[in-house]
Amino acid sequence: MTVDKVRQLAHRDEASLVQFLRDIVSIPSFSSQEEKVVRRIAAEMQKVGFDEVRFDDVGNVIGRVGNGPVKIMFDNHIDTVGVGDPGAWGGRDPFDAQLKDGKVWGRGVVDEKAAMASTVYAGKLIKELGLGERCTVWVVGSAMEEDCDGLSLLHLIQKEGIKPDYVVLGEPTDLDVYRGHRGRVEMTVTTKGLSAHAAHCHKGINPLYKMAPIVLDIEKLNERLAVDDFLGKGTITVSFMEVKTPSLNSVPDTAKIFLDRRLTAGETMELALEQIRGLPSFRDATVEVLRHEAKAWTGKDVAQEKYFPTWVLPEDHDLVQAAVEAVELARGSRPRVSRWVFSTNGVATMGRLGIPTIGFAPGLEELAHTTREYIEVRDLVTAVVGAALLPRKLADRLAKKA
Repeated sequence: MTVDKVRQLAHRDEASLVQFLRDIVSIPSFSSQEEKVVRRIAAEMQKVGFDEVRFDDVGNVIGRVGNGPVKIMFDNHIDTVGVGDPGAWGGRDPFDAQLKDGKVWGRGVVDEKAAMASTVYAGKLIKELGLGERCTVWVVGSAMEEDCDGLSLLHLIQKEGIKPDYVVLGEPTDLDVYRGHRGRVEMTVTTKGLSAHAAHCHKGINPLYKMAPIVLDIEKLNERLAVDDFLGKGTITVSFMEVKTPSLNSVPDTAKIFLDRRLTAGETMELALEQIRGLPSFRDATVEVLRHEAKAWTGKDVAQEKYFPTWVLPEDHDLVQAAVEAVELARGSRPRVSRWVFSTNGVATMGRLGIPTIGFAPGLEELAHTTREYIEVRDLVTAVVGAALLPRKLADRLAKKA
């Protein structure tokens, strides 16, 4: 099977591919509200000939092609962030999914509905051309990632019997191959005081005054966190503050700050917690890891602590090298091997479960969550070619080692 044939058939499907992408971008799909878009995706999977299509308990849509021994999952989260200020979109409807000047525009087109569309059509070619005869290929549209990375994939793998050997994430890589990113943990620090009328504030104990030096110590902590040559620096920032107070004319009785701690190589949740407890000003305070609780569109209650482990796959791993080979054939040039700045569902697959994971998708990471999201149609087609070639390249590499 020649690359030219794969490319020819990908271009043959271009109009259907673009229309499918525009359809799913036009359907708002905020976290826990994905039902309409996953049903549209399921319909497209059935239309293009997937062997099996189903939903799971937390609202993921799963399509399967093949039944071979090498099990590969292409995961694409299909929930999006909100639109923010509608006026910031320059008069455009974020869900209009315009096709203009060779680009598709709209909320979620980069993050990451373009990857969803391209892997569905890659699945079509994998079946049509027999590119995955030694593979089981799952294409997943996963829910609730924007609110809690990895939660829905943990459920899919641990509870639904979908156990991939390898995972390819659809977060934007600009058609490069990514192999990791920093982790994070979301924490709170709480200080307690004694409420009093503000006119008699000397009779109270103000928890904000206890908190103030802690905030300054956290700023100093950020300056001395570890640096990794590949992943970059660990960071910490205060992202929100709240108090409990009887009124605006009272001394509050509780102060709480929220922390976003980005974890570089070698850093863990336990280390992050100990660093906070070890601050010079951390007295009469408590630190806790936040917990995410939500209800899926299916009605199922879900929950998870907000710890998202750091992960990195070695560059010489078979999955990385197979992806580089496949993408080089698709692009006509060698892809860069790099990492994301933000977090992905890889915190579950590689970070928690140790399943080799990479990223490959169209789109620029810096456009995610902005009002300027767009995808080049030519990149969308190239992504189909790369994803269609990857299973065979991986199976070939593994067979040579058997």
